[in-house]
Amino acid sequence: MNRRKFMQQSSLATAGLMLGKYVHAYSGNDFPLVRIPVSQRKFNSPAVEQLIATIKKNTGNKELAWLFENCFPNTLDTTVDFEVINGKPDTFVITGDIDAMWLRDSSAQVWPYLPLMKNDKRLQELIKGVINRQTKCILKDPYANAFYKDENKISEWKDDKTTMKAGVHERKWEVDSLCYPIRLAFGYWKETADTTPFDASWVAAMKLIVKTFKEQQRLEDNGPYHFQRNTTNPTDSVPLNGYGYPTKKIGLIHSMFRPSDDATVFAYNIPGNLFAAASLWQLATLFSDNDIRDDKFVAECRQLCESIRKIVDQQALVKHPDFGNIYAYEINGLGSVNLMDDSNVPSLLSLPYLTGSDTDKIRNSRKFALSSSNPFFFKGKIAEGIGGPHVGMDYIWPMSISMRALTSNDDKEIKNCLNLLQQTHAGTGFMHEAFHKDDANQFTRKWFAWANTLFGELIWKVYREKKQLLD
Repeated sequence: MNRRKFMQQSSLATAGLMLGKYVHAYSGNDFPLVRIPVSQRKFNSPAVEQLIATIKKNTGNKELAWLFENCFPNTLDTTVDFEVINGKPDTFVITGDIDAMWLRDSSAQVWPYLPLMKNDKRLQELIKGVINRQTKCILKDPYANAFYKDENKISEWKDDKTTMKAGVHERKWEVDSLCYPIRLAFGYWKETADTTPFDASWVAAMKLIVKTFKEQQRLEDNGPYHFQRNTTNPTDSVPLNGYGYPTKKIGLIHSMFRPSDDATVFAYNIPGNLFAAASLWQLATLFSDNDIRDDKFVAECRQLCESIRKIVDQQALVKHPDFGNIYAYEINGLGSVNLMDDSNVPSLLSLPYLTGSDTDKIRNSRKFALSSSNPFFFKGKIAEGIGGPHVGMDYIWPMSISMRALTSNDDKEIKNCLNLLQQTHAGTGFMHEAFHKDDANQFTRKWFAWANTLFGELIWKVYREKKQLLD
């Protein structure tokens, strides 16, 4: 279902009912048991459990340790369906309270577990199964963002004016949807050196990704994708017969929707294009260092990667009076720019995390995103952070606070982010989609696995690199 349908205004009483008790100020080990019982967990990983035990034992801030225990395994506990199909591992991963698998979310949800695979072969098989399932999804429809496990299921969005197929939950074209599976495959390979997921079907899916990127450069025509929805919400549909507002065809990839599943204002989403460039470089590496070596495809990926990076720097840099040269969030190639940032990843804030780059332009863009110049940066009585139009004004996404810490080297900033996350879970023991800047008990989506595992990734990173901040 549409994520907005899961918006839930939670009160202290509601939180208390959900947990069995509500503890406002935690002390010692006085924490409610909120993690799903062992007998009901979807998947158990000894390596994950060992890491949880280690961090709980060695972390001075027991509330953060408790939050890690709840959040880090949440994807494995509640969202995965792991089996072997035709001799190959297959893992379907729902987002949480929506019974569908997003290419983006599923990749991000299992990403923090990659370093643990070397000590847990079954966990490696589970993640290999995610790669295999994503291959099926991409081959079914590279323009779809979310899929059902039942490949014959008809979506509630079947009446969308686009080419809907059975088994597709939603068909919102978002460039990052095809970047995340590349990132996951590359990360899996770097950790394991295992190439068994990269079979003929996977190769076909990867080549279809590049074909789709090129189609959405729209250098010759509008391409095959269009999308409209009968809705009162303008961010759920695309204008002008579903192709979007006019653009100058400059070689960037059009994205009709953002990673939030909201329609773009201008079709060239810059964080998405920079993520695509980074993913293309990873794809080129995969096809040059393995048995699937394909020199022609490697050259095609590298050329497109370098072209996108060059065009972004030529077209998307804006001289801001306070921050210097920054990247716009969206452009149309005709001179129009959208100066903002959104909490969903890829974002301007997340560029160092996704691309590994840390240039002056990226640092300036980060400062802009975390300032009042960003119309979706909210600062209230209890917290500050980035939100977005998806759930409306004044709602901060914990994801953005986690990402702020993940992209910072400043101890004070990281500690402040940890404090904010600790103080805004509304007694639930989990991260949410968003909460009101003045009242964390007004939140959306009590079960949102990506936000939980991203928080867990942050805690583990801080534990490894700056453990003193967890005391």
